[in-house]
Amino acid sequence: MAEEQAGDAVPAAQKGSWTAFIKSIASFSGDLSSLTAPPFILSPVSLTEFPAYWCERPALFSDIANARNAEDRSRRVLRWFISTLKGQYTSRNESMGSEKKPLNPVLGELFYGIWPDADGRGETTLVVEQVSHHPPITAYYIENASKKLSLRGHSAQKTTFSSGSIIVKQIGHALLTVGLPDGGKEEFLITLPRLRIDGLWYGSPYIELAETSYIQSSSGWLSTIEYKGRGYFSGKSHTFKAVLASSSGRSHTYEGQWDTVSKDVRTGEVFTDVTSAKEEVTVRALEEQGDWESRKLWKDVSRGIREGDFEAASTAKSKIENEQRQRRRDEAAEGTTWKLKHFVHEDSDPTYERLGKLFKANPPTEDMYVFLCNAPKFDGSA
Repeated sequence: MAEEQAGDAVPAAQKGSWTAFIKSIASFSGDLSSLTAPPFILSPVSLTEFPAYWCERPALFSDIANARNAEDRSRRVLRWFISTLKGQYTSRNESMGSEKKPLNPVLGELFYGIWPDADGRGETTLVVEQVSHHPPITAYYIENASKKLSLRGHSAQKTTFSSGSIIVKQIGHALLTVGLPDGGKEEFLITLPRLRIDGLWYGSPYIELAETSYIQSSSGWLSTIEYKGRGYFSGKSHTFKAVLASSSGRSHTYEGQWDTVSKDVRTGEVFTDVTSAKEEVTVRALEEQGDWESRKLWKDVSRGIREGDFEAASTAKSKIENEQRQRRRDEAAEGTTWKLKHFVHEDSDPTYERLGKLFKANPPTEDMYVFLCNAPKFDGSA
C-alpha cells in the first residue's frame, strides 16, 4: 500500500520539510504527541470528532437491542464494533490519499451530533468533550434512549517511534450498557487496539491495527480480537480474527478484513460488510454552533488545509494554541482550574475492574469520565 502511493501525502514543495519531520520523529525519545506536525500532513478534522465513528453505521448500533439472548447480543456487539474500525482507521486514506494527523483538540472543546433512527422513532445522540490537553484525553457519551443503549468512554494516545513506524498505544476504554426487556441490563467492556502507522519513509502513511483487543460481556461471553496486517492470516492488509466464546467453552470464529468484508468461519456467511456508504453524523449549522464547538473553533484552520493554503492554516492554528497557553497561564495566576462541562473525572472505574477480571485486563484498573445526565446535549456555549 505504502509503496503504491509513495509521496501522495507530501506536496513537492514540502518534501524537505517532510524529511526533516521524519528525522525529528526518529531521533525523539519521548511521546510524539508533543511534536508539531507540518500543516500539510494535518487532517482538517479535530480529534473530538472521532467518537462519531462509533455510530457511522447507526443501524448496527441500534440492532444490538433486537438480540434474542446473551449470545446473540454479544455477536451483534462484536459485529457493530468491527464495523466501526474502517471509519476510525482508514477513511482518511480513501478521502485524502493517506493517513493524516487529526487536529489536537484544546481543553474544553466540544462536539455534538445525532443520527436519526431509520424508523423515525428515535435517534442516537453524541456528546464529546476534550477533558484534558496534556495529556490529550477525549471523553464521549453516545445514547439511543428509545433502544435503551448507551456508550460512554474516553481515549488518549501514547505515541512512540520504532523500526520505521509510529506505534500508538491507545489508552482508555468504552463501556456499552444495554437495557433488557426484563428491566435489567447487560454491560460490555470494550478495550482498544494498538495502532502502527507505516509508510512514513514513502511519504504516504497508513494505519494497521496490531495486537489484541477485547469485548467482555457481564453475561460471560468474551470476544477476543486479534489484528494482523499484510502477510499474516490472509496475506492482506487490515485483517482480523475474532473468537466469541462463553465460559462454558461454546465459541464462534470470524475473520476477514475489517475495512471490507469478514465471514463466519464455520458457516461461510458474511459477518461484516462495510463496503457500502456510511451515514455521516448530523451537526448544527456552523453559524448556530458555540465558539467551543470543534467545527467552528477550527474553521479557519480546516479551510486552509482543504484549500492547500498551509500558511493560513498554520497562522490560524498558532492563534488558537497561543490563546490556550495564555488561558492556562491566567488560570495558574488566579489559582483556578478549567471546569468540565459534561463530564466528571473518577480515579477508578468499578465496572472496568469487575469485567476486566474475567479476562485479566491489562492494566487491571483505569480511570473514567462520568457523563452528567442532565447536561444539555446541544448547548454549544462554554
